[in-house]
Amino acid sequence: MARNEGRIREKYRGGEEEGRATQSRYAGLEFYYTKRHLDGYVGKDASVVELGCGTGYYALHFADRCREYLGVDLVPEHVAALREKAAKRGLANVRAQLGDATCLREISGGAFDVVLCLGPLYHLPPDERELVFSECRRICRRGGVAAFAYISRVGVYAGGCVHDQLRERYPNERANAFLLEQSRDDLNPDLFFYTMPEEIEAVARRYGFEKVKNLGTDFFVTMSAVEAMDDEKFERMRPLLDSMANSESCTGMSNHALLVCKRG
Repeated sequence: MARNEGRIREKYRGGEEEGRATQSRYAGLEFYYTKRHLDGYVGKDASVVELGCGTGYYALHFADRCREYLGVDLVPEHVAALREKAAKRGLANVRAQLGDATCLREISGGAFDVVLCLGPLYHLPPDERELVFSECRRICRRGGVAAFAYISRVGVYAGGCVHDQLRERYPNERANAFLLEQSRDDLNPDLFFYTMPEEIEAVARRYGFEKVKNLGTDFFVTMSAVEAMDDEKFERMRPLLDSMANSESCTGMSNHALLVCKRG
């Protein structure tokens, strides 16, 4: 089980995950490009499990595109929210249950065609990250798809250094030590953990996953500009953001990123 389970639950029990995708123009980019990167991997006959399902943003998006969708989350309030939303919309193929991505004993081996891990790796140190990959391999059928969202330490730190407000504080020696040397957040070192594209790919390979693509979903270095510009200018910036989110050469400078794999 995750050692920081209590911290994770405490952070999210207040409902801050609800509406995160729409709270700002920049915040929506992670969700927009995650869906783009997953296009074509969720089919009508697919059974899908999402680890770290939150309050159901992706569950509701993919519900009518798959046969079965199971959302698993560590936070009871998230599970309750998804169950309520599914019931209100009459989504009989969507279920939600409490669970820890490091130990999914209630899910049988090879049970799912698509395994989406879209949050747990943000909060787990390397040893527990390995447990998640092991469990994802176990519950994903042979030849199935698995996707792992993570946070790039260089992208998040670079973003802090150029952000209009945060650059007054960054860079600093504490951040150098925590982010660059320990891959941990300098303000919440026991809650947020970072990595890099080549590192996450290496872990995936150890557990029998073959990389399909590894792409960024948002870029913290653009946050201040994206939030400040008007709608017309933002539309002119869309092609640049599309290019960044579809080029692996940019992934290390992303904030959030997504590794999509096939299970061998």
